[in-house]
Amino acid sequence: MTQTWALAALWLGLALAATLLSIWLRVATALSEIVVGILAQLAIGAAIGHAILGTGESWIKFLSGTGAIVLTFLAGAELDPAVFKKNWKEASAVGLVGFFAPFFGCAAIAYYLLHWGPQASWLAGVALSTTSVAVVYAVMLEFGLNKTRYGKILLAACFVNDLGTVLALGIIFAPFTFKTLLFVGGSAAILFVLPWVTPRFFKRYGDRPSELEAKFLLLLLFGMGALASWADSEAVLPAYLIGMVLAGSVGKDHALIRRLRTLTFGLLTPFYFIRAGSFVSVPDLVTGLGVFVVLLAAKMATKFIGVYPVTKLYGAGKPDAMYTTLLMSTGLTFGSISALFGLSHNIIDQAQYSLLIVTVVGSAVVPTLIANAFFFPHHHLGKTNEETNASKGAILKAEP
Repeated sequence: MTQTWALAALWLGLALAATLLSIWLRVATALSEIVVGILAQLAIGAAIGHAILGTGESWIKFLSGTGAIVLTFLAGAELDPAVFKKNWKEASAVGLVGFFAPFFGCAAIAYYLLHWGPQASWLAGVALSTTSVAVVYAVMLEFGLNKTRYGKILLAACFVNDLGTVLALGIIFAPFTFKTLLFVGGSAAILFVLPWVTPRFFKRYGDRPSELEAKFLLLLLFGMGALASWADSEAVLPAYLIGMVLAGSVGKDHALIRRLRTLTFGLLTPFYFIRAGSFVSVPDLVTGLGVFVVLLAAKMATKFIGVYPVTKLYGAGKPDAMYTTLLMSTGLTFGSISALFGLSHNIIDQAQYSLLIVTVVGSAVVPTLIANAFFFPHHHLGKTNEETNASKGAILKAEP
């Protein structure tokens, strides 16, 4: 066990360093963890050997996979059902075009310009179609936009976008067999009864030190993850859908969500993001720098071509339309999940994976910096929840 404890200490030390880095640089922790993973495999691997990080250890794979699943569940649970129900047209329009435009555009660029294979090109389209809920939510929370109608609808659009990404990842790369039918049927049945069963079960047996709620949710996520894996699909797909259907109950239990976040961000996601970063090949990245520029430009351009006209169609002023388009251009969590899925299933090679990961990381930084520096919508901060909910007009409408 000495080696196991030493390896765990090494990984938690890297996680702590990543957290300090995120605080100093004021960037998302997931972003700094990926960067630390890249630097760790470069520095430690070169000095001692790549095996010292133990990325192939079964328990590290388990913690990494659990982090991805629970993080995906929490992202789905952040959806505000009331806001989405009231403004579903605006949120759906922005979210859907925010998915389809880069999905087809980036896949075409990868296939026709970069000459990647068909499967690798589709995987690139999936990985670059995402919008980072983590980045957008952090920005909303930091500046208080999460309390406004503008911020809530923007977050709902992010969920629609990422739902398209998760569904595409599961549908395109999962073989359609009898197992697939059982997976779809079983998932539909469970998702149908969960919103009714879960709050009643928690009300009767929950709110105890034994943390029954967390055990129930983890059982559900692991069970559905096993079913998805058995059907050759991706475990994050049912996790995201479970989070969405439970957003009206579990999502409103702030104490439970806070405890799950502590478990997830304190222990699980560092293993996922550091491990994801450790697979990046720096030599491949250096030789493919031009490809990185092309992919990042393709993602931002296709997002702009798709999202900006839709926001204008719904009455947005130029600053609001630009701010929304730039934030919808961000990517991080689901982009890295998609890229790692492609590498793990031999859909892309390590060089392509490295380029996709760095592109995803770049898309988390560049659009956010531009948006907050030049197009921040200060006029929305003067509105209360009641005023913004009562105001007429569509998504992201600027003040007269």
